[in-house]
Amino acid sequence: MLEVKNLSKYFGSIKAVNELSFRVNRGEIFGLLGPNGAGKSTTIKSILNIIKPNDGEIFFDNHPIDEKFLNNIGYLPEERGLYKKSKVIDVILYFASLKGLNSNEVISRANFWLEKLHITDLKNRKIEELSKGNQQKIQFISAVIHNPDLLILDEPFSGFDPINQQEIKNFILDFLDNGKCIILSTHQMDTAEKLCSEILLLNNGRSVLQGTLQEIKKKFGGNHIRVNFDGDENILSSFTEVISYEVYSNLIDIHLTDNISPSDFLKKLIQRVSVNHFSIIEPTLEKIFIDTIKNEKSK
Repeated sequence: MLEVKNLSKYFGSIKAVNELSFRVNRGEIFGLLGPNGAGKSTTIKSILNIIKPNDGEIFFDNHPIDEKFLNNIGYLPEERGLYKKSKVIDVILYFASLKGLNSNEVISRANFWLEKLHITDLKNRKIEELSKGNQQKIQFISAVIHNPDLLILDEPFSGFDPINQQEIKNFILDFLDNGKCIILSTHQMDTAEKLCSEILLLNNGRSVLQGTLQEIKKKFGGNHIRVNFDGDENILSSFTEVISYEVYSNLIDIHLTDNISPSDFLKKLIQRVSVNHFSIIEPTLEKIFIDTIKNEKSK
């Protein structure tokens, strides 16, 4: 488990990160989200010991992160940090050696991942000769080849087509099954919504929204359902649990009072009409993100 306690980092008078605390459990993808300049990169670099925070503590499995543990972290940066004039296999071997792996072990693992990602034929090509997607595959291999317990992924799907995105997602989910801690930083809200079990939204170095995806959606979603039924929609006016409703071509969106669950309302509704469709309306993470940041700016 990764635990960040009261992390702060100042650059002169600028508070890049301000008393930030969060926890990432094993077998969990933790979404570190926020607009540009929110403090995400500073937080990540503090965990990686690239920069020293002014205050706060960082632990993994209840032990302070030290130089030795840094070899147990895998990091895929948003900016490509590959040596363009070097061969693929040499780049992988170099980054693996920085994590303390011996040559024989690295070659075996490199071949494994090159085959997994269907790029074995590229291993003697120079990085600059590869497409953006294949360069991103090399970055991914370099981040995971040492089988880290903590994996930090910053825009990991950049440059990938939908097929390769899905393939990388599957590998990430495999890491979860093996009890890894994963931090995902991305601007792709739909991806974060599908993968992350907990979200931290940063703005101006502060946590402005934090919790499980279920908790956050419940907080922002209100009590809304969508139905289609046979009969006159005006019957909804007779239900005291209905605050308001909007009628579309073949569906009706209903805003319910907080004191009734959607399932209980459905039970009452089917006693009066024949229901053909029923679903709960949840706000998307993208809408929550936009509304929260707009609200912060208006303060």
